[in-house]
Amino acid sequence: MPIRIRLKEILAERNMSQRELARLMNVRPNTINRLCQDNVTTAFFDTLEHICRTLDISLHDLLVMEDE
Repeated sequence: MPIRIRLKEILAERNMSQRELARLMNVRPNTINRLCQDNVTTAFFDTLEHICRTLDISLHDLLVMEDE
């Protein structure tokens, strides 16, 4: 079962840009852009934790397991 990061959808639901999230997190916009891509294969736990804290969401909200 592949794991997918729902960051792009969450940002769209909140009408927030990738650049705005990057600014709030004090990270490069490329970091957020990479995590919004459909083909993400790796992510650092501390980055995912930082996203969750910044957006006030749980890791369960950010990650989903999809059926193959």
